[in-house]
Amino acid sequence: MNFEKIGLHVPEILLPKEGSDMTKWSVVACDQYTSQPEYWEKAGSLIGGAASTLNMILPEVYLQTEREKELLSEINSNMKKYLEKNILVKQSPGFILVDRKTSKASSRKGLVVALDLEHYDFREGSKTLIRATEGTILDRLPPRIKVRKDAPIELPHIMVLIDDPGKTVIEPLFEMGLKKIYDFELIMESGHIKGYQVDNKDSINRIAEKLSGLADPDTFNRKYNVNNQAVLLYAMGDGNHSFATAKAIWEELKAGANFTEEVMSHPARYALVELVNLHDDGLEFEPIHRVMFDIDTEDMFSTMRDFYGGQGSELSIRTFSSELEAATEAKKARENNFHSVSFVTNGTAGVLVVKDPKLTLEVATLQAFLDAYLPDKKNSKIDYIHGKKVVSELGSTPGNIGFFLEPMAKQDLFKTIIRDGALPRKTFSMGEADEKRFYLECRKITD
Repeated sequence: MNFEKIGLHVPEILLPKEGSDMTKWSVVACDQYTSQPEYWEKAGSLIGGAASTLNMILPEVYLQTEREKELLSEINSNMKKYLEKNILVKQSPGFILVDRKTSKASSRKGLVVALDLEHYDFREGSKTLIRATEGTILDRLPPRIKVRKDAPIELPHIMVLIDDPGKTVIEPLFEMGLKKIYDFELIMESGHIKGYQVDNKDSINRIAEKLSGLADPDTFNRKYNVNNQAVLLYAMGDGNHSFATAKAIWEELKAGANFTEEVMSHPARYALVELVNLHDDGLEFEPIHRVMFDIDTEDMFSTMRDFYGGQGSELSIRTFSSELEAATEAKKARENNFHSVSFVTNGTAGVLVVKDPKLTLEVATLQAFLDAYLPDKKNSKIDYIHGKKVVSELGSTPGNIGFFLEPMAKQDLFKTIIRDGALPRKTFSMGEADEKRFYLECRKITD
């Protein structure tokens, strides 16, 4: 079986030693709760002095703060300590089958593997086997590069999607009586997770065989009703910027070594991810909302009217006494093929309606304006939020505005990427914040 052809690598995964407090070990992705420092403070308080992935990540809530400098100085030393003190133990080469229970799903299945960064290119228009689903924001890479560049290990929150309607790759593994290697409650009431070892050679080869079937060019072209299109096997779900960081460091390492055979077998060529089937019953796409801070809403609305008018569209803005009324009006507007986005600001609910929109997705219509408007507003900033309640709270604060967006149909993802390329950034989320992947498995990325 040619694993390299399908971008698959069998890793040697590191897990905490037996007897570790796994609930304290595992924490949510660093790019969650970015406007809620209290979440991370509570997590830190619950973990205390226990060994934890929290000690090896930089929560983005601390970016551009004094806390960022402190954490960056500690992360690599904590990684080295966990290796030297054998807190992290190497498993036999193989994958880990994951069963995650969340607040919304009784089971979401996944498979932890390593993917080959040689098959990935985050630049716009790329046609690689592994593809970004949204535009990569280059200025989000430097903080991640600081963490990973000299790190001895990686610990991923990356989730990568495969389009496997027949459920041939991941799901059959649950019928094989695999050895359970972890089973615990996640911190902060975030559900439960179980992991099973997949280190049997026949099982690993079967996984590669089924992935090869999905990547067969003829099957691929029939499936998506296209002709001679480059195969898309893996679509980034969560963690695209972390995967892009790994790619950037790998390319730098390659360039410095002049493509020698030795560097091409370097562990940094690969990145640990969790594969998830797009058709998994426990996987739901949630919208990613927007909150803008320190905004003059009257100025913004005036500029917005000019912006859409300049495109040949027409913008109307109405206010209501409740968010429910605004959401109901937004739904009615969509029935007329208008783009509509409900909002909350300074205690007022409302809805934006764009008639004759020039882009396909509502999120693209809104984001195009925000991208044009924000650069000149040096004191303003934007955050991307997963829960409506948080948007309501933050957006209602004087000087802020929160926009509520609708979810994308997950079945449309692959065909949209194949035909139209990457989506606008922050188009969808695989679940809400507490459903995101938790750091758990690790892998050495240095010789």
